[in-house]
Amino acid sequence: MFKNLSQHFGQDSLAPTDQAHRSLGLGGTVALWLGANVVVTTILTGMLLVPDLKFTQAMLIVLIGSGIGILPLLLVGLMGQRSGLTTMVLARGSYGSQGAKLPSLVNLLTLLAWSWIQALLAGMSLNYAVEHLTGYSNLPLFTILCETLVLLIALRGHLGIERVERWAAIGMLLLAGAVFYVMGQKFEFGSLLAMPSEPRNDITPGVAFDIVIATAFSWIPLAADYNRNCRSQGVAAVGTWVGYVVATLLAMGLGAAVSGFSVLTGMEQTYDPAVLLAGFGFGLPAAIVVFLSVMTTNVMCVYSASLSYLNISPKTPFWKPALGIGVLSILGSQIPGILDNFQSFLLVIGSVFIPAFAVLIADYFLIHKGDYAVEELLSEDGGRYRYLNGFNPAAFVAYGLGAVLAYYWGWVSPLTWGASLPVFLITAASYTVLRRWLLVPRAQLA
Repeated sequence: MFKNLSQHFGQDSLAPTDQAHRSLGLGGTVALWLGANVVVTTILTGMLLVPDLKFTQAMLIVLIGSGIGILPLLLVGLMGQRSGLTTMVLARGSYGSQGAKLPSLVNLLTLLAWSWIQALLAGMSLNYAVEHLTGYSNLPLFTILCETLVLLIALRGHLGIERVERWAAIGMLLLAGAVFYVMGQKFEFGSLLAMPSEPRNDITPGVAFDIVIATAFSWIPLAADYNRNCRSQGVAAVGTWVGYVVATLLAMGLGAAVSGFSVLTGMEQTYDPAVLLAGFGFGLPAAIVVFLSVMTTNVMCVYSASLSYLNISPKTPFWKPALGIGVLSILGSQIPGILDNFQSFLLVIGSVFIPAFAVLIADYFLIHKGDYAVEELLSEDGGRYRYLNGFNPAAFVAYGLGAVLAYYWGWVSPLTWGASLPVFLITAASYTVLRRWLLVPRAQLA
Protein backbone atom coordinates (compact mmCIF):
# COMPACT_ATOMS: atom_id res chain seq x y z
CA MET A 1 0.00 0.00 0.00
CA PHE A 2 2.77 2.45 0.98
CA LYS A 3 4.63 1.55 -2.19
CA ASN A 4 1.62 2.63 -4.24
CA LEU A 5 1.34 5.82 -2.19
CA SER A 6 5.01 6.65 -2.78
CA GLN A 7 4.32 6.77 -6.52
CA HIS A 8 2.52 10.07 -5.89
CA PHE A 9 5.63 11.57 -4.29
CA GLY A 10 8.22 13.55 -6.23
CA GLN A 11 10.58 11.38 -8.24
CA ASP A 12 13.47 13.83 -7.99
CA SER A 13 16.95 12.34 -8.29
CA LEU A 14 20.58 13.25 -8.88
CA ALA A 15 20.20 12.82 -12.65
CA PRO A 16 20.63 16.06 -14.63
CA THR A 17 17.42 17.93 -15.38
CA ASP A 18 16.64 17.63 -19.07
CA GLN A 19 16.32 20.94 -20.92
CA ALA A 20 12.79 20.02 -22.02
CA HIS A 21 11.73 19.69 -18.39
CA ARG A 22 13.09 23.01 -17.09
CA SER A 23 10.05 24.48 -15.34
CA LEU A 24 11.30 27.86 -14.02
CA GLY A 25 10.88 31.04 -16.06
CA LEU A 26 11.92 34.50 -14.93
CA GLY A 27 8.79 35.14 -12.86
CA GLY A 28 9.00 31.73 -11.22
CA THR A 29 12.68 32.19 -10.37
CA VAL A 30 12.08 35.63 -8.84
CA ALA A 31 9.13 34.24 -6.86
CA LEU A 32 11.16 31.25 -5.69
CA TRP A 33 14.02 33.30 -4.23
CA LEU A 34 11.73 36.06 -3.00
CA GLY A 35 9.51 33.53 -1.22
CA ALA A 36 12.57 31.85 0.24
CA ASN A 37 14.01 35.03 1.73
CA VAL A 38 11.00 36.98 2.96
CA VAL A 39 11.33 34.81 6.02
CA VAL A 40 11.25 35.42 9.75
CA THR A 41 14.92 34.53 10.22
CA THR A 42 15.82 37.32 7.79
CA ILE A 43 13.38 39.61 9.63
CA LEU A 44 15.14 38.69 12.87
CA THR A 45 18.47 39.61 11.30
CA GLY A 46 17.08 43.06 10.50
CA MET A 47 15.89 43.37 14.09
CA LEU A 48 19.47 42.79 15.29
CA LEU A 49 20.74 45.81 13.34
CA VAL A 50 18.59 48.53 14.92
CA PRO A 51 19.09 50.42 17.25
CA ASP A 52 22.80 49.49 17.24
CA LEU A 53 22.92 51.19 13.84
CA LYS A 54 20.86 54.03 12.46
CA PHE A 55 18.05 52.77 10.24
CA THR A 56 19.43 54.36 7.05
CA GLN A 57 22.92 53.02 7.75
CA ALA A 58 21.53 49.54 8.38
CA MET A 59 19.57 49.54 5.10
CA LEU A 60 22.59 50.72 3.12
CA ILE A 61 24.65 47.87 4.58
CA VAL A 62 21.84 45.42 3.74
CA LEU A 63 21.70 46.66 0.14
CA ILE A 64 25.47 46.48 -0.41
CA GLY A 65 25.96 43.26 1.56
CA SER A 66 23.12 41.37 -0.13
CA GLY A 67 24.09 42.68 -3.57
CA ILE A 68 27.65 41.38 -3.10
CA GLY A 69 26.85 38.31 -1.03
CA ILE A 70 24.42 36.98 -3.63
CA LEU A 71 27.14 36.73 -6.30
CA PRO A 72 28.64 33.39 -5.15
CA LEU A 73 25.10 32.00 -4.82
CA LEU A 74 24.37 33.23 -8.32
CA LEU A 75 27.50 31.51 -9.66
CA VAL A 76 26.60 28.18 -8.06
CA GLY A 77 23.08 28.57 -9.46
CA LEU A 78 24.57 29.06 -12.93
CA MET A 79 26.60 25.88 -12.45
CA GLY A 80 23.35 24.06 -11.77
CA GLN A 81 21.58 25.61 -14.75
CA ARG A 82 24.39 24.71 -17.15
CA SER A 83 24.79 21.13 -15.97
CA GLY A 84 21.31 20.28 -14.67
CA LEU A 85 22.95 18.89 -11.52
CA THR A 86 22.36 19.47 -7.80
CA THR A 87 24.82 21.44 -5.70
CA MET A 88 26.32 18.46 -3.93
CA VAL A 89 26.79 16.44 -7.12
CA LEU A 90 28.68 19.44 -8.49
CA ALA A 91 30.86 19.30 -5.36
CA ARG A 92 32.23 15.98 -6.65
CA GLY A 93 34.10 17.96 -9.29
CA SER A 94 36.10 19.89 -6.71
CA TYR A 95 36.20 17.59 -3.65
CA GLY A 96 36.28 14.25 -5.44
CA SER A 97 33.70 11.52 -5.94
CA GLN A 98 34.08 10.40 -2.30
CA GLY A 99 35.26 13.69 -0.80
CA ALA A 100 31.99 15.41 -1.74
CA LYS A 101 30.21 13.28 0.85
CA LEU A 102 31.75 15.40 3.62
CA PRO A 103 30.24 18.75 2.50
CA SER A 104 27.01 16.84 1.81
CA LEU A 105 26.91 15.67 5.43
CA VAL A 106 27.74 19.16 6.74
CA ASN A 107 25.02 20.64 4.54
CA LEU A 108 22.52 18.03 5.68
CA LEU A 109 23.16 18.75 9.36
CA THR A 110 23.09 22.53 8.85
CA LEU A 111 19.80 22.41 6.96
CA LEU A 112 18.37 20.26 9.74
CA ALA A 113 19.30 22.96 12.25
CA TRP A 114 17.71 25.61 10.02
CA SER A 115 14.59 23.46 9.79
CA TRP A 116 14.36 23.16 13.57
CA ILE A 117 14.53 26.92 14.02
CA GLN A 118 12.01 27.63 11.29
CA ALA A 119 9.58 24.95 12.40
CA LEU A 120 9.48 26.51 15.86
CA LEU A 121 9.01 30.01 14.43
CA ALA A 122 6.17 28.80 12.20
CA GLY A 123 4.57 27.11 15.19
CA MET A 124 4.87 30.31 17.23
CA SER A 125 3.15 32.31 14.50
CA LEU A 126 0.35 29.80 13.97
CA ASN A 127 -0.12 29.49 17.72
CA TYR A 128 -0.39 33.26 18.00
CA ALA A 129 -2.95 33.45 15.18
CA VAL A 130 -5.12 30.66 16.62
CA GLU A 131 -4.89 32.07 20.14
CA HIS A 132 -5.80 35.53 18.80
CA LEU A 133 -8.93 34.12 17.12
CA THR A 134 -10.03 31.39 19.55
CA GLY A 135 -8.10 31.75 22.79
CA TYR A 136 -6.58 28.27 22.39
CA SER A 137 -2.79 27.95 22.74
CA ASN A 138 -0.59 24.87 22.19
CA LEU A 139 2.85 25.70 20.79
CA PRO A 140 4.22 22.11 20.55
CA LEU A 141 1.09 20.95 18.69
CA PHE A 142 1.12 23.81 16.18
CA THR A 143 4.87 23.40 15.62
CA ILE A 144 4.31 19.73 14.77
CA LEU A 145 1.40 20.59 12.47
CA CYS A 146 3.50 23.18 10.61
CA GLU A 147 6.40 20.81 10.06
CA THR A 148 4.04 18.02 8.97
CA LEU A 149 2.67 20.33 6.26
CA VAL A 150 6.25 21.16 5.24
CA LEU A 151 6.99 17.46 4.91
CA LEU A 152 3.92 16.82 2.74
CA ILE A 153 4.90 19.64 0.35
CA ALA A 154 8.56 18.55 0.20
CA LEU A 155 7.52 14.99 -0.66
CA ARG A 156 5.97 16.33 -3.87
CA GLY A 157 9.43 17.37 -5.12
CA HIS A 158 10.53 20.55 -6.88
CA LEU A 159 7.32 20.97 -8.93
CA GLY A 160 5.20 21.07 -5.78
CA ILE A 161 7.60 23.54 -4.17
CA GLU A 162 7.56 25.86 -7.19
CA ARG A 163 3.76 26.01 -7.19
CA VAL A 164 3.61 26.80 -3.48
CA GLU A 165 6.38 29.43 -3.72
CA ARG A 166 4.59 31.42 -6.44
CA TRP A 167 1.40 31.88 -4.44
CA ALA A 168 3.19 32.31 -1.13
CA ALA A 169 5.42 35.05 -2.60
CA ILE A 170 2.37 37.01 -3.77
CA GLY A 171 0.67 36.58 -0.39
CA MET A 172 3.75 37.65 1.54
CA LEU A 173 4.28 40.75 -0.61
CA LEU A 174 0.68 41.85 -0.10
CA LEU A 175 0.70 41.22 3.63
CA ALA A 176 4.14 42.77 4.15
CA GLY A 177 2.93 45.83 2.24
CA ALA A 178 -0.11 45.99 4.53
CA VAL A 179 2.12 45.79 7.62
CA PHE A 180 4.30 48.65 6.35
CA TYR A 181 1.19 50.67 5.51
CA VAL A 182 -0.32 50.26 8.98
CA MET A 183 3.01 51.15 10.59
CA GLY A 184 3.04 54.29 8.47
CA GLN A 185 -0.42 55.14 9.76
CA LYS A 186 0.42 54.61 13.41
CA PHE A 187 3.99 55.91 13.54
CA GLU A 188 6.17 58.56 12.01
CA PHE A 189 8.83 57.07 9.79
CA GLY A 190 10.64 60.37 10.14
CA SER A 191 11.24 59.60 13.82
CA LEU A 192 12.64 56.22 12.85
CA LEU A 193 15.03 57.80 10.34
CA ALA A 194 16.14 60.36 12.92
CA MET A 195 16.58 57.86 15.77
CA PRO A 196 20.19 57.81 17.01
CA SER A 197 22.12 54.58 17.32
CA GLU A 198 22.20 52.86 20.70
CA PRO A 199 24.45 49.85 21.48
CA ARG A 200 22.39 46.83 22.49
CA ASN A 201 23.54 43.74 20.58
CA ASP A 202 27.22 44.60 19.98
CA ILE A 203 26.47 45.14 16.28
CA THR A 204 29.03 47.36 14.56
CA PRO A 205 28.82 48.24 10.85
CA GLY A 206 31.46 45.57 10.18
CA VAL A 207 29.59 42.88 12.10
CA ALA A 208 26.35 43.88 10.36
CA PHE A 209 28.01 43.62 6.94
CA ASP A 210 29.41 40.21 7.84
CA ILE A 211 26.01 38.96 9.05
CA VAL A 212 24.32 40.11 5.83
CA ILE A 213 27.03 38.40 3.76
CA ALA A 214 26.74 35.23 5.87
CA THR A 215 22.96 35.23 5.38
CA ALA A 216 23.47 35.23 1.60
CA PHE A 217 26.13 32.53 1.84
CA SER A 218 23.81 30.33 3.89
CA TRP A 219 21.68 29.88 0.76
CA ILE A 220 24.54 28.76 -1.52
CA PRO A 221 24.04 25.00 -0.91
CA LEU A 222 20.49 25.28 -2.27
CA ALA A 223 21.33 27.33 -5.37
CA ALA A 224 21.93 24.60 -7.95
CA ASP A 225 19.22 22.36 -6.46
CA TYR A 226 16.61 24.81 -7.73
CA ASN A 227 18.30 26.78 -10.51
CA ARG A 228 19.02 23.58 -12.43
CA ASN A 229 15.33 23.85 -13.33
CA CYS A 230 15.69 27.36 -14.85
CA ARG A 231 15.06 27.65 -18.59
CA SER A 232 18.16 29.73 -19.35
CA GLN A 233 21.27 31.18 -17.75
CA GLY A 234 19.80 34.69 -18.02
CA VAL A 235 16.68 33.58 -16.15
CA ALA A 236 18.81 31.96 -13.46
CA ALA A 237 21.08 35.00 -13.00
CA VAL A 238 18.54 37.83 -13.17
CA GLY A 239 15.74 36.00 -11.36
CA THR A 240 17.99 34.95 -8.48
CA TRP A 241 19.59 38.37 -8.03
CA VAL A 242 16.34 40.33 -8.17
CA GLY A 243 14.38 37.89 -6.01
CA TYR A 244 17.03 37.62 -3.32
CA VAL A 245 18.00 41.31 -3.04
CA VAL A 246 14.39 42.56 -3.05
CA ALA A 247 13.40 39.94 -0.49
CA THR A 248 16.34 40.75 1.79
CA LEU A 249 15.67 44.49 1.69
CA LEU A 250 11.99 43.89 2.41
CA ALA A 251 12.50 41.37 5.22
CA MET A 252 15.44 43.05 6.96
CA GLY A 253 13.79 46.43 6.45
CA LEU A 254 10.66 45.15 8.15
CA GLY A 255 12.70 43.74 11.03
CA ALA A 256 14.72 46.93 11.43
CA ALA A 257 11.58 49.07 11.34
CA VAL A 258 9.75 46.95 13.91
CA SER A 259 12.80 46.94 16.17
CA GLY A 260 13.22 50.70 15.85
CA PHE A 261 9.60 51.45 16.60
CA SER A 262 9.63 49.08 19.57
CA VAL A 263 12.56 51.03 21.04
CA LEU A 264 10.89 54.37 20.37
CA THR A 265 7.75 53.23 22.17
CA GLY A 266 9.55 51.51 25.06
CA MET A 267 8.44 47.98 24.15
CA GLU A 268 10.52 44.88 24.87
CA GLN A 269 12.21 43.25 21.88
CA THR A 270 11.26 39.66 21.13
CA TYR A 271 12.19 36.81 18.76
CA ASP A 272 8.56 36.66 17.60
CA PRO A 273 7.63 39.62 15.35
CA ALA A 274 3.96 38.68 15.59
CA VAL A 275 3.97 39.23 19.34
CA LEU A 276 5.92 42.45 18.97
CA LEU A 277 3.58 43.75 16.27
CA ALA A 278 0.57 42.84 18.39
CA GLY A 279 1.43 45.83 20.52
CA PHE A 280 0.88 47.96 17.43
CA GLY A 281 -2.51 46.40 16.75
CA PHE A 282 -1.69 44.19 13.76
CA GLY A 283 -0.17 41.03 15.15
CA LEU A 284 -2.50 38.74 13.18
CA PRO A 285 -1.42 39.90 9.68
CA ALA A 286 2.19 39.73 10.84
CA ALA A 287 1.64 36.21 12.15
CA ILE A 288 0.31 35.16 8.74
CA VAL A 289 3.34 36.73 6.99
CA VAL A 290 5.69 34.89 9.34
CA PHE A 291 3.80 31.62 8.92
CA LEU A 292 3.86 31.74 5.11
CA SER A 293 7.48 32.82 4.95
CA VAL A 294 8.78 30.16 7.30
CA MET A 295 6.77 27.41 5.66
CA THR A 296 8.09 28.16 2.17
CA THR A 297 11.69 28.40 3.35
CA ASN A 298 11.46 25.28 5.46
CA VAL A 299 10.14 23.27 2.53
CA MET A 300 13.25 24.25 0.56
CA CYS A 301 15.49 23.23 3.47
CA VAL A 302 13.92 19.77 3.79
CA TYR A 303 14.07 19.24 0.02
CA SER A 304 17.74 20.23 -0.31
CA ALA A 305 18.70 18.25 2.79
CA SER A 306 17.12 15.22 1.08
CA LEU A 307 19.22 15.82 -2.06
CA SER A 308 22.34 16.08 0.12
CA TYR A 309 21.52 12.67 1.57
CA LEU A 310 21.09 11.27 -1.92
CA ASN A 311 24.62 12.39 -2.76
CA ILE A 312 25.83 10.25 0.15
CA SER A 313 23.56 7.32 -0.73
CA PRO A 314 22.63 7.71 -4.45
CA LYS A 315 20.51 4.57 -4.77
CA THR A 316 18.00 5.66 -2.10
CA PRO A 317 14.54 6.73 -3.40
CA PHE A 318 13.91 10.45 -2.87
CA TRP A 319 10.92 10.01 -0.56
CA LYS A 320 12.85 8.05 2.10
CA PRO A 321 15.33 10.77 3.15
CA ALA A 322 12.61 13.42 2.73
CA LEU A 323 10.38 11.53 5.17
CA GLY A 324 13.21 10.86 7.62
CA ILE A 325 14.45 14.46 7.57
CA GLY A 326 10.90 15.73 8.02
CA VAL A 327 10.45 13.58 11.12
CA LEU A 328 13.83 14.69 12.53
CA SER A 329 12.81 18.31 11.93
CA ILE A 330 9.64 17.78 13.93
CA LEU A 331 11.61 16.30 16.82
CA GLY A 332 14.36 18.92 16.68
CA SER A 333 11.88 21.80 16.78
CA GLN A 334 10.98 20.72 20.32
CA ILE A 335 14.54 21.36 21.62
CA PRO A 336 14.37 24.08 24.30
CA GLY A 337 16.24 27.34 23.69
CA ILE A 338 17.18 26.80 20.02
CA LEU A 339 16.52 30.48 19.24
CA ASP A 340 18.87 31.83 21.90
CA ASN A 341 22.02 31.69 19.77
CA PHE A 342 20.58 32.71 16.41
CA GLN A 343 23.22 35.38 15.69
CA SER A 344 26.06 32.98 16.50
CA PHE A 345 24.45 30.35 14.28
CA LEU A 346 24.56 32.74 11.32
CA LEU A 347 28.26 33.40 11.84
CA VAL A 348 29.02 29.68 12.21
CA ILE A 349 27.27 29.05 8.89
CA GLY A 350 29.50 31.64 7.30
CA SER A 351 32.59 29.94 8.71
CA VAL A 352 31.50 26.54 7.39
CA PHE A 353 30.10 27.41 3.99
CA ILE A 354 32.21 30.32 2.77
CA PRO A 355 35.49 28.38 2.34
CA ALA A 356 33.63 25.28 1.15
CA PHE A 357 31.98 27.05 -1.75
CA ALA A 358 34.98 29.23 -2.53
CA VAL A 359 36.69 25.95 -3.45
CA LEU A 360 33.72 24.76 -5.52
CA ILE A 361 33.41 28.02 -7.48
CA ALA A 362 37.16 28.35 -8.08
CA ASP A 363 37.40 24.77 -9.32
CA TYR A 364 34.51 25.11 -11.78
CA PHE A 365 35.21 28.55 -13.22
CA LEU A 366 39.00 28.81 -12.92
CA ILE A 367 40.32 25.25 -13.13
CA HIS A 368 37.71 23.61 -15.39
CA LYS A 369 36.76 26.79 -17.30
CA GLY A 370 33.05 26.44 -16.60
CA ASP A 371 32.60 22.89 -17.83
CA TYR A 372 32.28 19.57 -15.99
CA ALA A 373 31.85 16.16 -17.64
CA VAL A 374 28.38 15.33 -16.31
CA GLU A 375 28.55 11.63 -17.10
CA GLU A 376 31.81 11.24 -15.19
CA LEU A 377 30.50 13.18 -12.18
CA LEU A 378 27.64 10.69 -11.98
CA SER A 379 29.70 7.56 -12.68
CA GLU A 380 30.35 5.10 -9.87
CA ASP A 381 34.14 5.39 -10.09
CA GLY A 382 34.11 9.19 -10.46
CA GLY A 383 36.08 9.21 -13.71
CA ARG A 384 38.51 12.11 -13.84
CA TYR A 385 37.00 13.40 -10.59
CA ARG A 386 38.21 10.42 -8.62
CA TYR A 387 41.52 12.20 -7.93
CA LEU A 388 43.31 10.25 -5.17
CA ASN A 389 41.02 7.42 -4.01
CA GLY A 390 38.01 9.69 -4.45
CA PHE A 391 39.48 12.74 -2.67
CA ASN A 392 40.99 15.94 -4.05
CA PRO A 393 43.77 16.90 -1.59
CA ALA A 394 44.02 20.48 -2.88
CA ALA A 395 40.34 21.08 -2.02
CA PHE A 396 40.67 19.88 1.55
CA VAL A 397 43.90 21.77 2.24
CA ALA A 398 42.42 25.00 0.87
CA TYR A 399 39.18 24.43 2.77
CA GLY A 400 41.11 23.78 6.00
CA LEU A 401 43.03 27.03 5.55
CA GLY A 402 39.80 28.94 4.89
CA ALA A 403 38.04 27.43 7.89
CA VAL A 404 40.94 28.33 10.20
CA LEU A 405 40.95 31.90 8.90
CA ALA A 406 37.17 32.12 9.25
CA TYR A 407 37.40 30.98 12.86
CA TYR A 408 40.32 33.24 13.74
CA TRP A 409 38.96 36.38 12.04
CA GLY A 410 35.41 35.67 13.10
CA TRP A 411 35.89 34.69 16.75
CA VAL A 412 39.46 35.19 18.02
CA SER A 413 40.51 38.46 16.37
CA PRO A 414 37.50 39.83 14.45
CA LEU A 415 38.17 42.00 11.42
CA THR A 416 36.55 45.43 11.29
CA TRP A 417 34.40 44.57 8.28
CA GLY A 418 34.06 40.86 8.91
CA ALA A 419 35.78 37.75 7.69
CA SER A 420 33.38 36.58 4.97
CA LEU A 421 34.81 38.26 1.88
CA PRO A 422 38.50 37.93 2.83
CA VAL A 423 38.03 34.24 3.63
CA PHE A 424 36.21 33.63 0.35
CA LEU A 425 38.85 35.34 -1.78
CA ILE A 426 41.86 33.82 0.05
CA THR A 427 40.37 30.32 -0.05
CA ALA A 428 39.57 30.57 -3.77
CA ALA A 429 43.06 31.90 -4.57
CA SER A 430 44.86 29.31 -2.44
CA TYR A 431 42.85 26.48 -3.98
CA THR A 432 43.67 27.67 -7.49
CA VAL A 433 47.39 27.75 -6.71
CA LEU A 434 47.33 24.35 -4.98
CA ARG A 435 45.26 22.67 -7.68
CA ARG A 436 47.34 23.97 -10.60
CA TRP A 437 50.89 23.68 -9.29
CA LEU A 438 51.24 21.81 -5.99
CA LEU A 439 48.68 19.16 -5.02
CA VAL A 440 47.74 17.97 -8.50
CA PRO A 441 47.09 14.22 -8.91
CA ARG A 442 48.85 13.89 -12.27
CA ALA A 443 47.13 10.73 -13.43
CA GLN A 444 43.73 12.34 -13.02
CA LEU A 445 44.27 15.67 -14.76
CA ALA A 446 41.24 16.82 -16.76
